[in-house]
Amino acid sequence: MKFSASSLPFPVRALATFAFSALMVGMTGGEAQAAGSPDIVISQVYGGGGNASSEYKNDFVELFNRGTVAVSIGGWSVQYASAAGSSWQVTLLTSATLQPGQHYLVQEAQGAGGTTNLPTPDATGSIAMSATTGMVALVTNTTALTSATPLPNSAIRDFVGFGSPTAPPAGPRRSTASESGRG
Repeated sequence: MKFSASSLPFPVRALATFAFSALMVGMTGGEAQAAGSPDIVISQVYGGGGNASSEYKNDFVELFNRGTVAVSIGGWSVQYASAAGSSWQVTLLTSATLQPGQHYLVQEAQGAGGTTNLPTPDATGSIAMSATTGMVALVTNTTALTSATPLPNSAIRDFVGFGSPTAPPAGPRRSTASESGRG
């Protein structure tokens, strides 16, 4: 006989649902996780730019407006730190307004390798990002972050940790660099 939760009487299902919910809240430290950015997210991180076997000559970060309204990103920044670092490097974003469904390319440092130039970027920085581990934050101001564990922080609109970052995947949205098709 196959077990089905729907075959249980309502009071038993309700009690089981309550117990499961209480267990989940206990496992998350009693706090609900933030829902994440409803609009502008980091859709791609590429830290291998210019490596000997890389396709692209530059590192880059791509943003995407997954929302339903236009969002001004003037005064915002993309920031990077090494996996265990507390020193954040900042690339200022241009005074652009991203329409729903629009991408925004932030070109970073160029290496000696790679075979393909990036399309014309919307913003340019000089950050040399690791190809294997690191942290990238989309910040609603231009003040450099100061901690190896910057979350939670209301100024961080989105966050991607890849490899083995110090910062836990909590806060605005849980992300990994392998999520390159979010846009």
